[in-house]
Amino acid sequence: LFEITSDMLCFAGLDGYFKIINPAFEHNLGYCLEELKEKPFLDFVHPEDRPATLKEMEKLRQGEVTLFFENRYLCKNGTYKWLAWTSHPDLKEGLLYAVAREVTERKQEMNSLIGERTELEEKQTELMGRVEETEEALQEKGEQLYQAQKMESVGRLAGGVAHDFNNMLMVIMGFSDIALNQIDSRDEVQRCLKQIKDAGRRSANLTNQLLAVGRKQVLEPRRINLNHILAEMEEILRRVIQENIEVINRFEEDLGVVSVDPVQIEQVMLNLAVNANDAMPDGGELTIETSKIDLDSDFVRKHPEAEPGPYALLAVSDSGIGMDEATLSQIFEPFFTTKPAGVGTGLGLAMVYGVVKQSGGFIWAYSEPGMGTSFKIYLPRVPGENFESEMAQAASAPSEGGSETILLVEDEQMVLNLTASVLKNAGYKVVTASTPKQALEKMAHQTGPIHIMITDVVMPGMSGPTLANTLVSEYPEMKLIFMSGYTGAAIMENRFIQPGSVFLQKPFSPDALKAKIRELLDADD
Repeated sequence: LFEITSDMLCFAGLDGYFKIINPAFEHNLGYCLEELKEKPFLDFVHPEDRPATLKEMEKLRQGEVTLFFENRYLCKNGTYKWLAWTSHPDLKEGLLYAVAREVTERKQEMNSLIGERTELEEKQTELMGRVEETEEALQEKGEQLYQAQKMESVGRLAGGVAHDFNNMLMVIMGFSDIALNQIDSRDEVQRCLKQIKDAGRRSANLTNQLLAVGRKQVLEPRRINLNHILAEMEEILRRVIQENIEVINRFEEDLGVVSVDPVQIEQVMLNLAVNANDAMPDGGELTIETSKIDLDSDFVRKHPEAEPGPYALLAVSDSGIGMDEATLSQIFEPFFTTKPAGVGTGLGLAMVYGVVKQSGGFIWAYSEPGMGTSFKIYLPRVPGENFESEMAQAASAPSEGGSETILLVEDEQMVLNLTASVLKNAGYKVVTASTPKQALEKMAHQTGPIHIMITDVVMPGMSGPTLANTLVSEYPEMKLIFMSGYTGAAIMENRFIQPGSVFLQKPFSPDALKAKIRELLDADD
């Protein structure tokens, strides 16, 4: 059995040298007994396995039996083979009786299986990570959907009342203006009228805030550089901020251009500045920064609300009291406020959020208690060179009136009477119609030119834009002014009025109407 078995049998001394081996040793390793006896058997063990082999030898010298031990042995051809050992010590004789079996192929298969298992575990870990990311993304999407639904509800609420409410406000404010122009400044009635007009103006601002929160405003986007808006607002911002707050501006020169409504961006900045002022009662720093940034897929993966592409970043940061996580999670919700009852409407940051989203951008807030707050607004950059600010108006004030002919179409009778009265008092010839159908009937008998058509957007039977398209073929030189207290589907389908169109948001003042008319009529001079 010693001679014919394929297992390697040996007698070795506890001194670390082989004494007797069977032919299986030479078959598996290539060495004969004389070659193996020349040096300690530890010299044939792979260097990496020697510490474990020495430890196992020490156990044998203490009389312990080795039931299973693996190490690599050097073959005569220079390769290594894995051997699995079973050994029994004879301390009296100073010998080891050992059996070794060559297990290289099994070991390789085992290592391969371990490698595959490790790979599978890594893939499982990766998949679990993706699942967690997906769950987080779904949770964030759910929160975004919940937020969007709340915004939509507020938008519907605002839209449901804004049209009629703004029509009434326009009548109140318009007739207040007319009456104020006819009363002596010393008359006590004038003071009352001013209070009425001021109350109407504040009510109009509140309605506009509701429309902004619900993203139902008509925006008039212009290609502008944010730096220009901020530079022009510097003096205004300093007026709303207490003196012990230092304003620090850091603007990137080559910022590029964005397509936004300048008036709405001004409102965004004012709201953020007022909030920063309230967060720093003992003074501090307000930092306003702009920079050019390109968002990649990695950023978007971590921020599902974003989309990759080029952006202009507007960051507004304060060194104030900051907010905890619970407060931070609610700051963009309509009517949420940390201010005392009766102070503010809770619509400021909700309006900011609505304007940014309606402008195609997104906003994040970062804050910790005692560490201040930072708002980061990302607005898409549009291709092209930098442009000068389009916010500058003509230096000379337009004429108060004229003699041209104006077609006025308005289904709210009080607004129709007020607007017609303002235009007639300014010297214009006015053709009035309370419905689009009536306007078409009157135009069928009109002999002279129509210089401007002023029309409401949403009316029974036909919208203002549809009426304009019907008449433009007969009056190609006719200018158009659209007005509305609420934006209906005709204009809100693409969120913005078409470039070049003129839109007046109700309520507007008689002076604003007259100025817009003269601006259009004098543009061709």
